[in-house]
Amino acid sequence: MFNTSRLSVALKRRGISNADLANRIGVDVRNISAYKNGDYAPQDETLSKIARALNFPVSWFSCADMHEPSPETASFRSQARMSANNRDAALAAGAIAFELNNWLEGYFDLPTPNLPDLREENPEVAALTLRQHWGLGERPIKNMVHLLESKGVRVFSMAEDTAEVDAFCLWKETTPFIFLNTMKSSERSRFDAAHELGHLVLHRHVSLNSKKIEKEANSFASAFLMPQGSILGNAPVLPSLDMLVKLKSHWIVSVAALAYRLHQLSLLSDWHYRTLCIEIGQRGYRTAEPNESPREMSLIFPKLFKSLRQDGITKSDIAHQLHVNVEELDKLVFGLILVSLEGGAISGNRKPSGHYLRLVE
Repeated sequence: MFNTSRLSVALKRRGISNADLANRIGVDVRNISAYKNGDYAPQDETLSKIARALNFPVSWFSCADMHEPSPETASFRSQARMSANNRDAALAAGAIAFELNNWLEGYFDLPTPNLPDLREENPEVAALTLRQHWGLGERPIKNMVHLLESKGVRVFSMAEDTAEVDAFCLWKETTPFIFLNTMKSSERSRFDAAHELGHLVLHRHVSLNSKKIEKEANSFASAFLMPQGSILGNAPVLPSLDMLVKLKSHWIVSVAALAYRLHQLSLLSDWHYRTLCIEIGQRGYRTAEPNESPREMSLIFPKLFKSLRQDGITKSDIAHQLHVNVEELDKLVFGLILVSLEGGAISGNRKPSGHYLRLVE
């Protein structure tokens, strides 16, 4: 049977309107509305045209309903400069990520989520509390993606080739998800990851569309990546911008984020901070990070796909079972698996239903 919700998700995923689709397949736009409303289903020939136009297999349109994230339950960075089409396309990609995650959880035991509810704390205290809960102390975080994966957060690449959509996060029942734009510098992507982590622990079951909670998530990210004690113990007096460029690698943050944190902790005067911000802009460091760190990759995805390949299961097999094209899977993990498949800290034992993988911190 034709599933109308699957058509809606496919349209959003491709950023195509009813009128665009109608024009591409040679039907009246009222027909597309009727298909979406469930008034009647398209004939087989028309369905094949729809599938080709939207680049989804025909089988996609007869599968069960998907869990589609809504704008009200997802937290997006920089909503002001994001179009509704880009937002909806990202959310549709999230629906496909849910399907992929469900498939992987059916084959592997993935790390159990370990995120406390810190809604009663202010961002600075919440960041310190979470570090203590995870046993991190005040040491720099070497890899945010690895840390999040080890704590049960499902981390996926942003599927959009646009800088408009920085990152977003959401809870699906008891499982937290974070989607990262891998087109950004490593430092900015790490801050995005920490920002979304802030939303997950501070703003669960809270309306996510306000400047106040965005500010709180920024404050959390700053404190989580650059703990107060660590900053006070390492920050120089009256630092120059060149000094900050060298120092930022200690916490693996952008030079702008480090300057902001120093000012936040009253280690920079208002005048000194403004001067540094002007110089950061003049040198172009807001768009091109100096001494950029290597991009962070997933630890868990390479292990999962390697294990599956050893069992004779390819990405094409997974895509076929999920009724999507391989390209859809690539877009969700492409920015997170460009690493060697050797080494790593995952140990595993086979279980009757598949595999057991444990991510070791």
